[in-house]
Amino acid sequence: MELATLTGHSDDVNAVAITPDGKRAVSASSDETLKLWDLETGTELATLTGHSKVVLAVAITPEGKRALSASSDDTLKLWDLDTGMELATLEGHSDMVWAVAITPEGKRAVSISYEK
Repeated sequence: MELATLTGHSDDVNAVAITPDGKRAVSASSDETLKLWDLETGTELATLTGHSKVVLAVAITPEGKRALSASSDDTLKLWDLDTGMELATLEGHSDMVWAVAITPEGKRAVSISYEK
């Protein structure tokens, strides 16, 4: 049974991550944004902007306070989910970043790029 349809992106949704408490989700889209959602009400809480190309992946830290996004603009961005603010841009890849994962202690991340 479908509980809700979350609408708001203007292009494909490429990835979704859910906070550990199950109350919020972050979606990554080809519209170059991420959206933060309240899963209890189905409402959009924030639009996270900063990437200049398609956002391909997203991961949430174990405490559920931050998200890390990966984009075809060759960067990763760290976001504060309470404020919606971009905290940092991580550079180093020379091609699009396809995936990202955060380690269980939340202090490191692993990213995968098309550059091999």
